[in-house]
Amino acid sequence: MEMDLSGVFAPATTPFDPVTGDADLVSLRANVRAWMEAPLSGVVLFGSTGEGPLLDEDERARLTAGVRGVLDAGRLLLAGTGAESTRATLRMTRAVAAEGADAVLVQPPGYYRPLLTPEALRDHYLAVAEGSPVPVILYQVPPRFSGAELPAGLVGELAKHPNIVGIKDSHGDLRTMGALVEACGKRCQVLVGSGAILYAALEMGAAGGILAVSLLAPAECAELARAFAEGRLGDAGRLQERLAPVHRAVVAELGVPGMKAALELLGLHGGPLRAPLKPLRSKDRERVREALQAAGLGAAALS
Repeated sequence: MEMDLSGVFAPATTPFDPVTGDADLVSLRANVRAWMEAPLSGVVLFGSTGEGPLLDEDERARLTAGVRGVLDAGRLLLAGTGAESTRATLRMTRAVAAEGADAVLVQPPGYYRPLLTPEALRDHYLAVAEGSPVPVILYQVPPRFSGAELPAGLVGELAKHPNIVGIKDSHGDLRTMGALVEACGKRCQVLVGSGAILYAALEMGAAGGILAVSLLAPAECAELARAFAEGRLGDAGRLQERLAPVHRAVVAELGVPGMKAALELLGLHGGPLRAPLKPLRSKDRERVREALQAAGLGAAALS
């Protein structure tokens, strides 16, 4: 299946009700509407930034349907469905596809990592690709998280399957990125997961990115990708210089707690994290504010 993954996708955080702890669809939809005011390529649900591993299967289906309802036809909706078993991955994949997901983002299993040989991972992904009613995007999770590695050679082999259309790589390492671009060739597209290296990744042949920093600076991230595509490299470079410190200070150093605190400072819905994760420490909130202020993001961050 052909699918254009160029541009920047917003990996949505998942708001939770502070009293019940349930996923808050109303707040999520409000955030998505705000992010989509910028010309982003679409939204990703249930990734690392979205606390995907902590969500129930029925929540993923309900949230997918709810977000689909606020996206116009020109925006793609990607949903994370990776699980520890092939069976569970396929079940979640079919469930979100039935609710309107355009493609699924599938991270590798991680619990039995020593047993997850390239052969085991190949068979896992091929089974998912064969059984999925929508295109599959491989997901190389951030190195600090658990999960098996997807070597470039394996990715190149998997890219031959017509239903595997891309890979998101969150290493933040340009050498790894370059190897993936070479391995994929024209068979599938590579998306960078680090907002600090979007410009460099585009130079190396990446199609775009799934960037947590785009939740804080959606217009700026979208414009960086557009400026690069139009050959306005100076404009793209200046935007990269502005965004990279925000990625490093908030996304890379403080993770999901920092992201949710930043969203609140920008007037969006952040809210609590799902246990056992804890909210950002109060002493770190000032670091978030300073990073947003330095980048000129949001009047709320300046107050």
